[in-house]
Amino acid sequence: MDENTIKVKVQMGILKSVNEIFEAIVDPEKMNKYFISTGSDRMESGRTIVWTWEDYDAEHEIKVGKVEKDKTISFEWDGSGVKCVVVITLESKGNDKTLVKITEADWPADYKGANRCMGQVEGWTHFLCCLKAYLEHGINLRTGGVIK
Repeated sequence: MDENTIKVKVQMGILKSVNEIFEAIVDPEKMNKYFISTGSDRMESGRTIVWTWEDYDAEHEIKVGKVEKDKTISFEWDGSGVKCVVVITLESKGNDKTLVKITEADWPADYKGANRCMGQVEGWTHFLCCLKAYLEHGINLRTGGVIK
């Protein structure tokens, strides 16, 4: 990233082990309990998968980059309308305490880029809240979240 681009940076502590969080992110059968409607496959390095959101009538192709068990997940997608790279890192902070960090980059440092970036800050913050509610309390915050 250079001074002419901007990126998302969000983080949240979750009271679960890095392995539980990692599996909840890479396994589509777990991810559909808090984030997506369906995922075509498990996230593994080099795979191209598809995520769908029935409530938003949306579908995105995910080009999985590096996946390092219990540490890092990266992928490229166009969730904001332009291709960006997302990196999710997991840091153990002791027994069943994990700091989850997400970055997404790069948008041009202009009005349109700032709007896209802010939308993704909202989206990734929502992702972290949904992940935390699901893992810590078994609640799917997305249920009823989109009312048409």
